[in-house]
Amino acid sequence: MNYLRCSHVASILANGSVLVVGGYNGVYLATAEVYNPTTNTWTNTANMSYARQSPTISILLNGKILVAGGYNGGSLNVAELYDPSSSTWTVTGSMNCVRNSHAASVLANGNVLVTGGCNSNSFAELYNPSTGNWTITGNMTAIRASHTISTLTNGTILVAGGVFSSNIYLNSAELY
Repeated sequence: MNYLRCSHVASILANGSVLVVGGYNGVYLATAEVYNPTTNTWTNTANMSYARQSPTISILLNGKILVAGGYNGGSLNVAELYDPSSSTWTVTGSMNCVRNSHAASVLANGNVLVTGGCNSNSFAELYNPSTGNWTITGNMTAIRASHTISTLTNGTILVAGGVFSSNIYLNSAELY
């Protein structure tokens, strides 16, 4: 890579390249770069508007990439979209809660469900790519961070495990 980074996120683009964004290397990064597996090369692309580590990254049905939340000295509620066809970033609607160590899943209808990582709140929210807005969708049974989120074959979302606070680990799971 062109930048030293940890706590970054990555996503495979439709053309097979890999978009790598954000992270931390002593400073919080807004940088983004694309790996081309055919040529084994890394190319810098436009920077995000917000430096961050540990956001979520989601491939939308329209091919754009949603990067939401994360941490840059404090938890963030900001989100932005990467357009691979123009290699540009656009700020989109902000989440209703700052989120760090949260999880995201693209639903069959194209909306993005974001869960956890919301300081002392248990509500989940949905991002609508058509409007760019976030809507609170309901409370989870537990406040959790650093958990997993999986889409089951029947379309149901499984949220499992995580941590409630620095020393209270969870073995609970819930369905959306």
